[in-house]
Amino acid sequence: MPATARALLAAGCALLLTTAGCAGLGRAAGRHDKVVYHFSEGLEQAGNGLRYMRNQLEVDPGAEIVAVAHAAGVDFLLKGAKDKYGNKYEDIVERLALGGVRFEVCEITLRERRLSKQQFIDYVAFVPSGVAEVTRLQERDGFAYLKP
Repeated sequence: MPATARALLAAGCALLLTTAGCAGLGRAAGRHDKVVYHFSEGLEQAGNGLRYMRNQLEVDPGAEIVAVAHAAGVDFLLKGAKDKYGNKYEDIVERLALGGVRFEVCEITLRERRLSKQQFIDYVAFVPSGVAEVTRLQERDGFAYLKP
């Protein structure tokens, strides 16, 4: 075999191995994103974050997403909350929750703002501390952090 042909064959094999190796590192190998979305700033942030979650699930339907809310970030999870166009956040949250997204609300916020669990929509779970939950998900469970 001529030297040029051997060089081309070696380059082709290297490219094939590199491509196969890269594919094995991502979703092709069954791996999905793990992301914690941090909500603390109110309704505008919520609208952006919910849209980002939908986009993420569109490209990675198996992504594991947890939305953690505290302070003003819990407002979109209250019964009757609507965006600036009059759309109920509950409808969007329900679709995302049925797609596997977990929504968690800080119990310290409830205490500080004198809110009750009954004021929140279905699909919400409660955690002792929102910031502690964000930390746990990042540090212990390997979730990426996003703050819309």
